[in-house]
Amino acid sequence: MKNIRNFCIIAHIDHGKSTLADRLLEFTHTIQVTNGQMLDSMDLEKERGITIKSHAIQMEYTYKGEKYVLNLIDTPGHVDFSYEVSRSIAACEGALLIVDASQGVQAQTISNLYMAIEHDLEIIPIINKCDMASAMPEEVEDEIVELLGCKREEIIRASGKTGMGIEEILEAVIERIPHPEGDEEAPLQALIFDSVFNSFRGIIAYFKVENGVIRTGDKVKFFNTGKEYDADEVGVLKMDMVPRKELRTGDVGYIISGIKTSKEVKVGDTITHIARPCAKAIAGFEEVKPMVFAGVYPIEAEDFEDLRASLEKLQLNDASLTFQPESSLALGFGFRCGFLGLLHMEIVQERLDREFDMNVITTVPNVSYLIYDKQGGVKEVHNPGGMPDPTLIDHIEEPYIKASIITTTDYIGPIMTLCLGKRGELLKQEYISGNRVELFYKMPLGEIVIDFYDKLKSISKGYASFDYHPSGFHTSKLVKLDILLNGEPVDALSTLTHFDNAYDMGRRMCEKLKELIPRQQFEIAIQAAIGAKIIARETIKAVRKDVTAKCYGGDVSRKRKLLEKQKKGKKRMKQIGNVEVPQKAFLAVLKLD
Repeated sequence: MKNIRNFCIIAHIDHGKSTLADRLLEFTHTIQVTNGQMLDSMDLEKERGITIKSHAIQMEYTYKGEKYVLNLIDTPGHVDFSYEVSRSIAACEGALLIVDASQGVQAQTISNLYMAIEHDLEIIPIINKCDMASAMPEEVEDEIVELLGCKREEIIRASGKTGMGIEEILEAVIERIPHPEGDEEAPLQALIFDSVFNSFRGIIAYFKVENGVIRTGDKVKFFNTGKEYDADEVGVLKMDMVPRKELRTGDVGYIISGIKTSKEVKVGDTITHIARPCAKAIAGFEEVKPMVFAGVYPIEAEDFEDLRASLEKLQLNDASLTFQPESSLALGFGFRCGFLGLLHMEIVQERLDREFDMNVITTVPNVSYLIYDKQGGVKEVHNPGGMPDPTLIDHIEEPYIKASIITTTDYIGPIMTLCLGKRGELLKQEYISGNRVELFYKMPLGEIVIDFYDKLKSISKGYASFDYHPSGFHTSKLVKLDILLNGEPVDALSTLTHFDNAYDMGRRMCEKLKELIPRQQFEIAIQAAIGAKIIARETIKAVRKDVTAKCYGGDVSRKRKLLEKQKKGKKRMKQIGNVEVPQKAFLAVLKLD
């Protein structure tokens, strides 16, 4: 146990974590790196150059004549996947904090760092990309010293591209990070920090042994669910899974026990022996709180059960996804899914398409609201369709967040304008170092779920980083905006919006839908309404056949007669005709600006 080190890599998005991990794997001769980012195994991760899943891998390294086992977990950097990071941190004793030499400390770096400090991890600061022409290692060192309060000589300068500083990092991991603590004689306690679905072998759970020993063929049970299994195979994670006879305290590995149903494996659960169970489960895992809700519906109604199975399998691999069944007049049966953010939602949609071959329609994302009625009762609503009658509502509360934005002084003006436009309220601003400033805002979550992050990036030319924490519910003046097609409300297009923005938004939605809905044989009226009050209208003209073409000469009443006849037909058609809303229209609401 003295020669085991468990550590993870944390950093802001795009600071070179995965490339640095490649160099470590290469240096310890664990694998031959063929093409970059070996740990990012999904095609999606490679295409977008982001890490979505945390990946664990074991390396062996000889230092001063002793052999050490190093378990490395590479984590995502995007704020939408911070739940993955919290799980990796729970399975480690130390963390490499990586900061880009040309960009300095960013918002996500700080929030991940605080998470690591809360779990008492040993932090090793590293400045990456020191070989770049735009690198400013001295300034970045100042920032790290100010943030961590460490000594200058503790900071390692490295480069994932050239391999500079890799040896010092491995030395620091062995010298500074403590070995895992635990008792091999105690009853087995192992923490599940991830799981994957394999269609041949069932569900594979990844765990870290906190106390005791687990051997192949042991009878084990999962503490929280109370289910019992045989450990058919246990082993360690190299690039592939390598079976072992036993895993001792401090080891990180996997267990295969032929589990078929996804509900039986909970991330954060504890594995123990049936014969000698542990007294209590391992603490330290909070339930994930989804931020953004959207309806996910199959395009073909009969695919509903397949979609449920696909979501369950996806949930194993991505524990921050939550879902429950719901139905909609326009779209039939589907699921209300909770995501951590917009990127997370996009990734889930992509993965459903690629890994499970599911074609889905996604509705406009929104957040959950608390609705207080006049009797003093309270109801949580995720979907504008579930709103009670406006006359019964006393007031509505919506979730607020505390946002921190780090940027250079050049962009303070435009960023403040953006935040004020989103009903933000400036709490304070602090100068970090040089010309970098951190702005703290209190703002409604509903305003930032759609396009805030993209706008922030474009306003600041990519130089602002954003991070947020929920800060409870506050009363707001919100109204439900309905979209009617020929007098029929389309429930998938209705949204909850602030009273001040409602008129503007209703008008823009009607204009946008007019472009996207194809013309029919009859006239279509598109209206935006608040309750019974219509606030905007657009009309899609009917496609008409020239019925008077054959009337030449003669009296005008002949033409009039034909047109009247056509008019009656169009009116009858309007009563029975239904309007198909294309998928593009649901997504267009997201990109209104």
